[in-house]
Parts: sequence; structure tokens; C-alpha cells
Amino acid sequence: MSLIELEDKLIELLRTDKPNQFIYDFTEIMGIPKATISRAKKSNQEHDNLFIKNKVFYRLTEKNVWEEFKKAELLLKDYKNIPRFTIITNYKSFLAKDNKTMDTLFLDDIQQLPFNYDFFLPWQGIEKIDHDKENPADVKAAERFAKLYQQLQKDNPNLSEKQEENFNIFLIRILFMLFAEDTNIIPPSLFTDSIQRMTAEDGSDMNQVITDIFSLLDNKNRENVPTWLEKFPYVNGQLFTNPHEKINFSAKSRRMIIEAGNRLNWKEINPDIFGSMVQSVASEDNRSHLGMHYTSVPNIMKVIRPLFLDELTNKYHDIIQLTDRHEQQKRLKQLQVRIAQIKLFDPACGSGNFLIIAYKELRKLEINIIKQQIHLIESSDLKEKNKSRQIREILDSINEINLLHKDKLNTVHMGQLYGIEIDSFAHEVARLSLWIAEHQMNVELSKVIPYAVRPTLPLQTVGDIKLGNALKIDWQELLPHELNDEVYIFGNPPYLGGKKQGKSQKEDMKNIFSSLVKGWKNMDYISGWFFLGSQYISNSNAKMAFVSTNSISQGEQVEMLWPLLLKNNVISFVYPSFKWKNSARGVAGVTVTIVGMESGNMKNIQPRIYKDGLVEKVDHINAYLTAGNDVIVQKKNKPLSKLPEMDLGSMPKDGGAFSVSEEMYLKMVDQYPKVKNILRPYTGSAEYIKGTKRFVIWLPNQEVYDEYKGIPFIKERIDAVRDFRKNSKAESTREAAKYPWAFKQRGNQIKADEKGFKRNIIVPRVSSEKRDYVPFGYVSGETVVSDSAMVIFDAPLWVLALLESNIHMVWLKAIGGKLETRYRYSKVLVYNTFPVPAISTQRKNMMSEVMEEILDLRDQYGTSLAELYNSETMPADLKKLHKKLDGIVERAYRQRPFEDDSDRLSLLLDLYEDMSK
Repeated sequence: MSLIELEDKLIELLRTDKPNQFIYDFTEIMGIPKATISRAKKSNQEHDNLFIKNKVFYRLTEKNVWEEFKKAELLLKDYKNIPRFTIITNYKSFLAKDNKTMDTLFLDDIQQLPFNYDFFLPWQGIEKIDHDKENPADVKAAERFAKLYQQLQKDNPNLSEKQEENFNIFLIRILFMLFAEDTNIIPPSLFTDSIQRMTAEDGSDMNQVITDIFSLLDNKNRENVPTWLEKFPYVNGQLFTNPHEKINFSAKSRRMIIEAGNRLNWKEINPDIFGSMVQSVASEDNRSHLGMHYTSVPNIMKVIRPLFLDELTNKYHDIIQLTDRHEQQKRLKQLQVRIAQIKLFDPACGSGNFLIIAYKELRKLEINIIKQQIHLIESSDLKEKNKSRQIREILDSINEINLLHKDKLNTVHMGQLYGIEIDSFAHEVARLSLWIAEHQMNVELSKVIPYAVRPTLPLQTVGDIKLGNALKIDWQELLPHELNDEVYIFGNPPYLGGKKQGKSQKEDMKNIFSSLVKGWKNMDYISGWFFLGSQYISNSNAKMAFVSTNSISQGEQVEMLWPLLLKNNVISFVYPSFKWKNSARGVAGVTVTIVGMESGNMKNIQPRIYKDGLVEKVDHINAYLTAGNDVIVQKKNKPLSKLPEMDLGSMPKDGGAFSVSEEMYLKMVDQYPKVKNILRPYTGSAEYIKGTKRFVIWLPNQEVYDEYKGIPFIKERIDAVRDFRKNSKAESTREAAKYPWAFKQRGNQIKADEKGFKRNIIVPRVSSEKRDYVPFGYVSGETVVSDSAMVIFDAPLWVLALLESNIHMVWLKAIGGKLETRYRYSKVLVYNTFPVPAISTQRKNMMSEVMEEILDLRDQYGTSLAELYNSETMPADLKKLHKKLDGIVERAYRQRPFEDDSDRLSLLLDLYEDMSK
């Protein structure tokens, strides 16, 4: 049940006015199982007391609720199982206590209960710490808005693109009015009451009333205004500049607008969160996941703090430590002027949450600066008259008059904010959310400095939140900047790997990269933002930081993108890898990185790596987001180190006709015993890891085929291969129809058969990210490895041990990249580039011994590798052996233990660079 459905049910419950039934219906609505309530009801014939174990103690009384509460407290002391809640009511007033948190809820009027239901959310498993993160006010407002949105869509079906745009603007205006009347921007309940009083219940005249209100809000002229409109102020900010376009209203949509005003406290809304929630309801696909798509404040702070906020804050704290009051005052003023000139730009701004938080943080810093300036004046030896004059000058710098002359502003203002958003509705939500944030900071200013007043109306004009495609818009044209201008670009652009991009997104990538990168079709979509950002900041004081999936610094993405980014720029800071979560329950976090960059021409750059709550200052950060020189791993056709060569598995191109199930294998061998000679074990990545048995028809040459083609089963299968290949769109596959008995590509399998190798290492090309180790292993020499895996023929045991080590996993994760979220192994990019130092015979023997133990233990467990190597279920003894192996292998690289995987990767990249010379 959604929060507003819950609220509506409670309103309906109290309308029924059945005191004796109340507690049963109330607890059922709040999520206590019906069977539990029924059992309790049978044992409570008086209906004035109710006890449900661990849930509630309830008493209905005609007396004072506080007096009865004291009696209940004494009674509960003797209870073995204290219930979560104690509730006392005389059906006029209502008193409840949470016996876990010790919080109390007292309502003079029980009719207010529906608007305080969140007190009882623990019954639904939602503790206060959870719903504090996801503010119920935000969720309720977004859900109620979702209902209104859906109803208005029903009232207005089949809208044109232009009508849809007007429809969205109307919704944004409604949201502003609801917020404005709850926050004293306009008189309380002015808009809601006007709709309720001035419109017919069927909604037939809503357009005229709405038009009258919206027109006046954009009009400074107050002559001849009807009495009912007199209290509506001039708003500006271009929110009401365009006239209201007629839309259809029903009695239901009218009522829902009024309920949104009457039932919600809009001043509790967090614009940074609410904006994204509102945006999500505009998409049918997202509507069931309210709250899923916003970025939490702590995560936004991970971007903006190292990008600019920490430096500004530290500067402020350094200034206020100065003992020279005159010098302190001068530098505070300089810092205030500086932050008023900063430009903030989010080129994928969505509903504006990054801009909102960044703007709020600048305002908070400015408030502290002003507060300190006033403190210096008030505690000085100046005459009172001079003190008042200087304080007034400071306050004048932030008031309405200067806001009309933006070229002379020395105060943080909305004109500093820039963004690009492709979705028209999100674009409008962003503008609204920024105005809400502006008002909230004006209120905050007045709280901290009571005599400082910065009116919200008329609304300020935001710098420029542009509707459009960020990869097609000229960023320099949107936000022109000179060499020394302080511009900060940041955000959370869309990720989308190469295979998930639509036609228009591929076109965007083509326009940017086709002349620069050979494999541009495989580049992540976010690469466009990184590239355009790097172009913008190059040779200037501008800086950027984006959130991205880890893939931006892994696999082939590195070779394609980073030479372009690092041409004139350097990485200034990174969060190498962390879970990007929000407070929406049940939403799994994606693993991301944050990359900050600035021009390489800037002086005093101090690269920083943030991880585990600590910051490490380093000399340089490379494209793999670890400390070290700029090195980009290039594909190699032969192993860099002294390792045996790896081969691709055999590719059938058969439409499945060569493949034989275990059941069919047994049947054919029973019917044609000699067919066993050409039905060989067959495995790829999935079969090997899951332990699935499969066989394959393997005919090494025409002569063998001629020997077996008389068997109907074999002939049918070969004919099926021929037909499949003939109908292929690929010319090479159609050509292979001339020899349908053979795999299209067989690698070195024929040579390996001739040499009689007993066992070969199988290398899965794709493996789950839920494993700490990819389970490499041996297959018999008789086994044919398919092209979904790779193979190292007749490889010694120490090579398998090397592959199974953590240090090799570090290389695979960083260099191999991912297929969706799974590890992707590449012969040319991972194995052939893996740097291996000289390993002594003694160490190889030690590695082999432990690897043999690992293989034996796998056999003892007798279960699939998928189960054994799941990081959550991996047996402790198997994990212990792997750790032992890790230590032996790592000491071949250096004797001193590694701090973490970043330390390992730094060493591997340095070694790769040395071995590649």
C-alpha cells in the first residue's frame, strides 16, 4: 500500500466514527496481519483493551488519556513481552508511545492521526532511521502528485508534443503554488482556498480561474484587480510568463488538486529529493519505483566537496583564524565576491539535485561569511553609528535591489546555475526545485541572521537550464568562459554501454567520436560527457567531476577514451569504486567511480584518491584510477611474460546441431556403440562453471565423416549444419557450408589431439561478478572447449595457480572490463598483457602444491563451481587455501605485503610499463 493510500484509508476510517472497532481497523491498515488481529479480538470482548504480543497495548477510555497512560505504564512493567507501541485514546485526543525509541505522539484531535501515521511505520518494518532518509513528506507528495498526474492524463488523452509541454508547465506551476502557500511565499492556503471557493465542483470552470490567477502572478500592475485576487503577489522568474493553455479538468482532478493543498505540508519537502521523485512519476516505467532515481546528498557531496567545496571551506576557516581583524574582514569580503562569481554547470541535470545541493552549500558558506563579518563589526571598537552603517552595507549586498543588477552582484544567486536536460518535464522540475531551494536558503539566512532579509519574490531568473541534448549543444556557447573563470562542471550522466544504446544515442556517439576513435561503437555513452567536459576545461581554470560506472576505467574503454581526455588534462581526484545507493528500499546499488579532472596547465595540482573514508595524496593518477604514471595497456597477440600461449575455443557455427545432450549421448552410444569415438565431452564457460554435461559431434576430417555418415543420427545433424550455414547472412559462414562436418573454427584443437595432451586449462570468457575468484581449471585432453571459453593446451599446474591468484584477478577486473556486470576475460587484453616477474622453480612448486590442494578440495565437495565460488557461500577451507596461494604468488612480485587492490594494480601497471619497453 502506498503512503497516500494508507493516509486516505485512515481518513476514511475516522469518518466511520466506530470507537469500538477503531483499533482493529487501524492495526490492519498499518500492516498487522488480519489473522493476528482476529485472535486478539476474540480474547477482547470488552473492546476497551487490546494486547497483541510484541505489537501493541491499546486502551479506549472516557477519561484523560495522560492519566490512563500512567496506569498502562505501571501495568506493562509486569509484561514479559513489552509491545512496540502503547496507545491510549478517548476518541477525542490520542496518545501513543514507541516503547523501543521512547518517542511519544500526542494529538489533541484524533482526526490528525492520518497525517501522523509515519510514527507507526515500524509495524511495516520501516524504522525511523529508514524513513528519515526517505522523508515521508517527499514520498507522500510525490505519490499524491503521481495520482494527480495520472488523472489529468486521463482527462487529457492523446496530447500533441506542444500540448504535452504546456501540460507539464501547468503541473510545475501547480507544484509551485502548493509549496508557496505552505511556506509564506504567498498567504497560507491562498491558492487552494481560491480553487475551492471560485470553481464549480465538476471542474468545468477551472481553466478560467487558473488563467486569472496565473496571469496576475506575472503582472506587476495591480490596478482594477478583483477582490479575490488581491492577495496574489507578483512572481516573475519567467514561471508564469507564458499564458495558461487550456486543458481538461474533471471533478476528480479538481478535488485532487485541493486535497494536495489541504492534506500535505509542503514546507517539509526536500527539493533535491522531491524533484527526482516527481520526475520519476512522469514515466510509466518508473512510476512503480518512486524515489529510485534521485542521488542522495552524501553521494552528491562526494562529487562537489573535492571538486570545489572543500577548498572554499578550508579557505574560510583559514581566514577566520587570522588575528588581524582588518585583514580578516578584507579576505572574507574577497571570498564572498569569489563565490558569487563561480559558475555551476550540470550538463545532465535531470531534476536538478546536483545543482540544488551545490547552490545550497554555497549559500551556507556565504551565510557563515556574513555572520562572521557582522561579528567582527559588532565586537569592534567602532561607534554604534558606524557599526550600523557597515552592517547595513553587508546586508544590502544580499538584498533585492542588487539582485536586479546581476552584473554587479557580490552575493550567491541563481544566475550562477547552468544545466542541460533532454527531458522536458525534468527540465521544468529542475527550475521549480531550484526556486524552492532558493526560498529555503532565504529562510535559513533569516534564522541565522534575524535582521537579514532576502525576499523570494520576485523569483530570480536561473542562469540557464537548457532543454536539449547535451551531446549536441555547444557548452561554450551556453556558458562562455575565459581562462581564469571559475566554472565547475559536475553531474551523473547516463551510463549505457555500447550494446544498450538506441539509434539516437549511437548517432550522438558517431558525431563526437567517429573521426577520433576506431572502435567508437563500443564506447560507453557517458564517454561523450567526459570528452566534451575535457574539451571545455582544457587550458582554463574550469574543473569537472562526473559519476560513472567502473567501466569507464576498465577494458577497451581505457584505450579508446583516455588518450583523448589526458591530452591536455590530468585527473585531480577519484573515488575508485563504491556502491552508489539511495534510500529507496530494495534498490540495489550499482558500483561506480567518481572522476575529477582539471587542466594540466594549472599550478599546484594535488591528485587525491578517496577510499574507506580516507584521502591519499599521490603524485599522479592514471587512467585506471590508481596512483602511477600514465600508462594504457595495449592489446598484444603474444604473451608479454614467459607464459604458454592461450587459444580461443572452437567455434561450431552450427545452429546447435553438433551439440548432444547427455541423454541423447547415452541413447546413441547404446544404439551405435562406435559413435562413442566421435562424441566427445564438450564445454564452454557456462557448462564448466555450472557442472553441466554436454557432448559434441567431433569429426576431424572428411575421411572420418565418410566413415560415420551412414548413421542416420549423424547424417541428420550434419545436414542441419549445412542448412544453417547456407542461410546465414555472413559470407564466411555460407562458405563453411562446403564442409558441414567440421567446426567453422577449431583453433589448435586438432594439433593438441595429435600430440595427445592429457589435460588443458579452460578459461571462462565471462564469469559472474559475485565471485572473488574466477574458477579456472583443468579439462581432460578429450574435451572440446567451445568458443565461449578459451584454452591453454598442456599447461603446467603453476600457470593455473597464477591465473587463480588474486593479483591476476586484480588485473582481470581493471584491464578486462565487464560484459554488463560480469567479468570479461580477453586473451589479447588480459592474458597476453599480464606482467609476470621471473618466478623461481621453488616458488612454482609451492604454487603447484597449493593449486593441487584446491583442485582436490573442489572434487571433495562434489558440487558445481558456481556454488563453490559464490563469494557469499564459498567454503571457509577453500577460501583459506586461496588466500595461502595469493600470498605465495604475491611474494613473487614483492616481499612487502600490499595494502589493497589499488596498490597491487599500481605495481602491475609499473611492471607492465617496464616490461613493454
